[in-house]
Amino acid sequence: MLDPRVEKAARVLVDYSTRVKKGDRVIISAQFDASPVALAVYKLCLKRGAYPVIRCAMPGANHMFFKYASDAQLKRFPKVAMYEIKNTDVFINLFADYNTRELTNIDPNKIALRSKILNPISRWRCDKTRWVLFDYPTNSSAQEAGMSLSEFEDFVFKAVDLNWPQFEKKLSRLASFVNKAEHVRIVGKDTDIEMTIKGSNCVSGDGECNMPGGEIFTAPNKFSVNGHIKFDFPSIRYGSIVRGIYLEFKNGKVVKAEAEYGQEVLESMLKTDAGASYLGELGIGCNFNITRHTNNTLFDEKIGGTIHLALGNAYPECNGKNKSALHWDLIKDLRTNGRIYLDGKLFQKNGKFLV
Repeated sequence: MLDPRVEKAARVLVDYSTRVKKGDRVIISAQFDASPVALAVYKLCLKRGAYPVIRCAMPGANHMFFKYASDAQLKRFPKVAMYEIKNTDVFINLFADYNTRELTNIDPNKIALRSKILNPISRWRCDKTRWVLFDYPTNSSAQEAGMSLSEFEDFVFKAVDLNWPQFEKKLSRLASFVNKAEHVRIVGKDTDIEMTIKGSNCVSGDGECNMPGGEIFTAPNKFSVNGHIKFDFPSIRYGSIVRGIYLEFKNGKVVKAEAEYGQEVLESMLKTDAGASYLGELGIGCNFNITRHTNNTLFDEKIGGTIHLALGNAYPECNGKNKSALHWDLIKDLRTNGRIYLDGKLFQKNGKFLV
């Protein structure tokens, strides 16, 4: 019998996040262990009169590609995939990791190169389709989060089970304060960084693209970022963990980058392209139903009382100018001795909004 929480999550993805309607061409891209929610989404799309297809990724295929692909294969652009996404209205991406460290021993330069080659497809999907990403709970992701599977299932489905239209109003109110500001300063342990956001647009991450939602995000002016920041939570990038990241910025660019673990991966990501050493996003976590770190950025960047800075590409809806094949969210916890200032006025203290 299908878990009713799965059916409820599928309804959120179809009816709220992507608003599937009659005639829509829908791709459901699913990892194998996401089958329960993929089938529930497929059923709902059919009932809505859409034309859904399921694209299922086999466990191990990603690792096999990067292990055996030649340079020519890594650099080959998949024209068929580009044609397909150009003829797609809705893209529903269902992750379900069977091994979160699958790519740990793969050369990160190969992964960065492939990401750059696929970037036109990613950009079209983000800019031209209605899309959403959902991470279905698996034993692997539960283990990464330090929970049992049943605990992690409760965690995931609780994060999704919100009144999203009502929550969006709260996010929009917070975003309006950011949109009135020109200057942002973030202060915390081993952190004092500032940037201007004049002309940028702060957007509510209300679950339409990432589920769960629960953030507001904007784009720093590319050359305005100065200062230093130490990120508290580790980040898993293409199966490799990077921990204790410390960055220094001067006139927007990363001029010093250190990691307590994963230095090679950090350096490789910064070399992705010319835009990878600049910031594309400042995000503020607002989902106070998510309270703990899970080693999964989809959840961790939404933790109420955190901020995240993304190296690389800026979102066009934020009026961001930085372009890159990289978009890497790094998370700072401000719930202890942390402060956010907007135009010199205290906006958040110790993770709590003061407006």
